[in-house]
Amino acid sequence: MPARGADSGGRLNRAAAAFAAIACLGVAAAVAAPSCAKPGDAVREEGFVTLGGIEQWVTVKGADCANPVILFLHGGPGNPLSPYADALYGAWEKDFTLVQWDQRGAGRTFGRSPPGETPLTVERMAADGIELAGDLTRRLGVKKVILLGGSWGAILGVHMATSRPELFHAYVGVSQVVSYRENPAASHAKVLALAKAANDEKTVSALSTLGPPPWENPRNFGILRRATRAYEAKSAAPAPKSWWAPAAGYDTRERLAEAEEGEDYSYLQFVGRKGDGLFSRVDLPKQAAAFAMPVVLVHGAEDLVATPEVARRYVDGIAAPRKVFVLVPQAGHDPNPALVEAQRRALAVHVVPALSR
Repeated sequence: MPARGADSGGRLNRAAAAFAAIACLGVAAAVAAPSCAKPGDAVREEGFVTLGGIEQWVTVKGADCANPVILFLHGGPGNPLSPYADALYGAWEKDFTLVQWDQRGAGRTFGRSPPGETPLTVERMAADGIELAGDLTRRLGVKKVILLGGSWGAILGVHMATSRPELFHAYVGVSQVVSYRENPAASHAKVLALAKAANDEKTVSALSTLGPPPWENPRNFGILRRATRAYEAKSAAPAPKSWWAPAAGYDTRERLAEAEEGEDYSYLQFVGRKGDGLFSRVDLPKQAAAFAMPVVLVHGAEDLVATPEVARRYVDGIAAPRKVFVLVPQAGHDPNPALVEAQRRALAVHVVPALSR
C-alpha cells in the first residue's frame, strides 16, 4: 500500500459544506468560503472532501464561478480524469466550472482512504456523488449542476440522475455502458466478426477460446479489452500522447503508485473474481428508464466496448423531457479530440440554452 504523503488536509463535514483549505499537489491553497463570492470571480480549488464518511479528492476549476457547473464522473472504475483534465478539458474553463472527483477506490481518494476489504457498490458510490453534487450547489451558489459521465461513470451518472433529479440540469452520457448482458456480448460478437474479416487468426483464436460472455474468469474482460483497443485503433483517430501525461503533482512516484493500485482494486471490484462484481448487477433498461431532465448521449461510432447499437436502443427506450443521441465519426470508447469536441458542442446546443429559461 503506498504511503499517504505529506499533504495537510482539512475535513469537510456535511453541515459546513465548504471545501477544506489544504496543502495539495505541493502547493498550499488557502480557500475562502464560499467559493463564489461574486460573479466574475475565478475558482481554483483542490483538496479532500468528506463524502460518505471518507476523504475523497475533488478539484474545482473555472474562470468565472457564475458559469454553469459540470460534475465529471470518470470511467474505469479506477481511472480518474483529474491527472489529465487540464489537457482534455482545460479550454472549457472559460465557459464552465469544472469539477473532477476521484471516486471511492480510485486515484488520490484510494491513497488517502484505502478501502481495504470493503467492497464497492453502485449504491454507495452514487450516494457519494449525490452528496458531492449537493455540496457543490451550496458552495458555488447554484441550484443545479450538469452531470457528465463516461463509460463506468455513465453507469454511475444514470443512477445519480434518476435518484436525485432535482440536483441536475441535464445528464450527458459519454460512451454509455448499459447492461452486463448486452454490452460484453455485443462487443465480443462485433470484434470477433472484424477479426474474421481481417483474417486475424490470433484474435479469432483468443476470442473463440473465451466464448461468448458472461464469464467467470476476470482475465477474460482484459483479453477482450485489448482486442477492442486494437480494432478501434484501425478506425478511430488517436488522442494526442500529451493528453495522457499526468499533470504536475500527479506524476510523483507516490501518486503514480496509488493510481495503479487503485486501478487494480477497482477493476477487480468491477468484474468480480467469478463474474460477480459491480458490473454483474448493471441493467439500466430495468433500473433507470425514466428521467426528469434532458438526456444527451455522445457516442463514438467506432466504440467496440459499448457498441453504439446498444446505447441507441437504451436512449430510444427511456422517457425524458428531451433525449438526444449524438454519434461521433472516427471516435471509439476512449476520449479523442473528436469525442471531446462533440461533448462541448452537445452541451452548447442541447444543454446550455435551456439553463437561462
